[in-house]
Amino acid sequence: MMTCKDFEKDHKKEMRAIQDSMDVLNGKWKIAVISSICYYNKRRFSDILGDIDGISNKMLSKELKELELNKLIKRTVLDTQPVTVHYELTAHGKTLQTIINNLTDWGIKHRKVIIGK
Repeated sequence: MMTCKDFEKDHKKEMRAIQDSMDVLNGKWKIAVISSICYYNKRRFSDILGDIDGISNKMLSKELKELELNKLIKRTVLDTQPVTVHYELTAHGKTLQTIINNLTDWGIKHRKVIIGK
């Protein structure tokens, strides 16, 4: 039988897990960056920049570095002239696919509820 203390302990653990998730995915651009890479599998910097309205080069660079630091994306430098850099989701990053799909579905439905389109 679960006691009130056990329930509170589990709840705190769940709340900490949500906070950890939000700390990694926090910000205006991270989900959009992940979504761009997710949709196409591999993306170049300029492709991601073109996918996301309003993001600056500097901000995209910062977000990519943070996502790489959190092992969600992998950066590959190709030996081409000029140098080409590809970004792709890591195995860990691919675990976000369901969340991205759910957010997409929810966003479409939410837009319909709010503005009817």
